[in-house]
Amino acid sequence: AAAPAMRAPTILAIVAAALARDASAMRASVVASRSTVLASAVGASPCVIRVFGVGGGGSNAVGRMLRSGTKGADFFCVNTDVQALDARHPGAEMMQIGTSVTRGLGAGGDPAVGKLAAEESKKEVLSAVTGTDLAFVVAGMGGGTGSGAAPVIARCAKEAGCLTIGVVTKPFLFEGARRMRQAVAAVEQMREATDALIVVSNDKLLASESADLPIEQAF
Repeated sequence: AAAPAMRAPTILAIVAAALARDASAMRASVVASRSTVLASAVGASPCVIRVFGVGGGGSNAVGRMLRSGTKGADFFCVNTDVQALDARHPGAEMMQIGTSVTRGLGAGGDPAVGKLAAEESKKEVLSAVTGTDLAFVVAGMGGGTGSGAAPVIARCAKEAGCLTIGVVTKPFLFEGARRMRQAVAAVEQMREATDALIVVSNDKLLASESADLPIEQAF
């Protein structure tokens, strides 16, 4: 008999599990690699974990984690669209990037604009990742801010000495070939910029969820 289909993992499940179930193991690994530094810091926390939700998809994932009560990390919503950085995600720090490049209007679905925005705000990004032991960079691939800015942010975290883990999604096929091409290119950039990368295909949701799954819930 065929094995039952496995439920597709989600960004929320992956990061929440890493923070809740595997936090002690990750803390032990990070602390061991930084024992000299931590030993000299009186009263320092054994491990600083930060989750950066980049773009609309990444910020939505952060919001869901906060609403589900995920603990043990600091949360950031990073976006080029100032209207998306509102009070919908209480508990997360809002970070607008690329003020001059986008004027707060978003990246327009162009990864090149998202990249320029992150590079413009590199000083702020470096400030946010400084002192972090374990950084999760969470984003939906295929759009402008997530695809363009997430690799820059991940690279900043890695260069700052953080153990950097990327958790990203690939778009639904019905979102079009252009968006998928942008996603594939961004995934490769994320792979180079992180220590480990988890890629979730949105299309697997259609295979694992009921046929009447609302499109808003799927996203």
